[in-house]
Amino acid sequence: MLYVVGIGPGSRDLMTQEAIDAIDKSQVIVGYKTYLNIISDMIGDKPTISNGMRGEIERCTQAIEEAEKGQDVAIVSSGDSGIYGMAGLILELIDKKESSVKVKIVPGVTASIAAAAKLGAPLMNDFCHISLSDHMTPWEVIQERIDAAAKSDFVICLYNPRSRERPTLLREALNIITKYKSEDTVVGIGKDVARENEIEKITTIKDLDETEINMTTIVIVGNQHTYQSGDKMITPRGYEKRI
Repeated sequence: MLYVVGIGPGSRDLMTQEAIDAIDKSQVIVGYKTYLNIISDMIGDKPTISNGMRGEIERCTQAIEEAEKGQDVAIVSSGDSGIYGMAGLILELIDKKESSVKVKIVPGVTASIAAAAKLGAPLMNDFCHISLSDHMTPWEVIQERIDAAAKSDFVICLYNPRSRERPTLLREALNIITKYKSEDTVVGIGKDVARENEIEKITTIKDLDETEINMTTIVIVGNQHTYQSGDKMITPRGYEKRI
């Protein structure tokens, strides 16, 4: 069996029991080295396969090959394995190889959900996820998606918002969003959620400090009804009409 495991944002408390069980029963653990470090105490002396960023195809291929030997294998992703994780790539490679390996996708808590819980209740109405990483999706396509989401007034969760290689894309995204949303729109920031140096902050599009944002940050841009109350970010669901 090949388990494709979402290990959550970084805290054992936010790992599902199914994820813990899959790692426990697997004989080989595969993953990006940073994620393996997070669960090192769970791995113990089991053999591991790891590499660095952009080594996803190699990792997934090796995981399939190990499972084809008859071993139980877990390949881990941070957050949820099916949201910017390894689930899709594993299934694509198995389909291409016509492999008979059995696969079980094990869900996990993704960054937007973990950050939202810390910030309050920003995802109470329709929302979407958009990654600003243009490594695999052309920036022109990402821009079109941001435009459509902002025009429709979705709450927008921005993944991979800013890096040294892409220092300007977050601001470009916010410029698109402000074609339709006020600069006073409430924005929630979750950085290193559920990890040692966790930071949560509520601000606005206008006052957002881009230098605080990196690849381990999730940026949640509210809709026109989202507001801040004390230290909580709230997007009304519509119940206020009945209160």
